[in-house]
Amino acid sequence: MRVWDIPPGKLCRNHLLGEHREIHAIWSILTEGKRGYSKHPETLRWKGKLKALYARHEKLAREMCNRGYEHRSCLDQSLAKGKAKQERFINSSEDQIKILRMKKCGCGV
Repeated sequence: MRVWDIPPGKLCRNHLLGEHREIHAIWSILTEGKRGYSKHPETLRWKGKLKALYARHEKLAREMCNRGYEHRSCLDQSLAKGKAKQERFINSSEDQIKILRMKKCGCGV
């Protein structure tokens, strides 16, 4: 489970779409009280920051549309409460770039 902290335009197709799915999973856990992965570090770092998670989702959705995908899975903006900025990271942006480079997946990092 991962939400990257680098611009969506730099993500390859797989990481862009994968992150989009992960955001929906985290959103469901935090807004509907789902239990799966509720203790995962990636989920916990978004607790109290649904406004920031919503903003990240919107950036991903825009990038998906820019690439020709039809985005049809909007999040409920009325649930986007809490902090508007994510300041807690599992890996720094620099480390995330290193991770993506090692994958040799086509991400533009």
